[in-house]
Amino acid sequence: MASVVHHIEHPLIQHKLTLMRRRETSTGAFRRLLQEISMLLAYEVTRDLSVTLEEIETPITTMQAPTLDGKKVVIISVLRAGDGIRDGMLAVLPSARVGHIGMARDPKTLEAHEYYFKVPREMGEREVILCDPMLATGNSAIAATARVLRTGPKRVKFVCLVAAPEGIRAFHDAHPDVPIYTPAIDERLNEKGYIVPGLGDAGDRLFGTT
Repeated sequence: MASVVHHIEHPLIQHKLTLMRRRETSTGAFRRLLQEISMLLAYEVTRDLSVTLEEIETPITTMQAPTLDGKKVVIISVLRAGDGIRDGMLAVLPSARVGHIGMARDPKTLEAHEYYFKVPREMGEREVILCDPMLATGNSAIAATARVLRTGPKRVKFVCLVAAPEGIRAFHDAHPDVPIYTPAIDERLNEKGYIVPGLGDAGDRLFGTT
């Protein structure tokens, strides 16, 4: 399957992302903006979910009405910054199941190492939305996606806030069949593996640990 990047350029999302990028944006505002953007991203990511018709009764009559088909969606957060996207998406998909995967990045090699993994028991036939705000080197996203795929889900989609071209290439070399959804493809990585221009460390800004 060909690699796919869904570059989401909705004006509201782009405006809110600009506010998040600003150095002077407070922790509270950053957190709120991430939740708002994530709610908007949820509409794009779930656009192709399958539906089936179910007979219901309205106050006027009966009808065949569309409802989501199959098992509930699973939103998996790559700790810790992925929690910000997870919370926003849960506002739109309140019945979704939730999973977590902890990936620590070695500051010297930039390689990712798993330290925590917890997802629903029955992953077969589930749609997975894997969330991590930054796709930089791609190492964490690649490792997290590989771990999730081993549980046998129906499909996995990777959602991030900002992506670097280097990360996109590396991710799709490893997982060509997993689409990326992002509102921003930035210029490059710097020598420390941070996205330029980026928005800094998403986890630190989200939790006020800068």
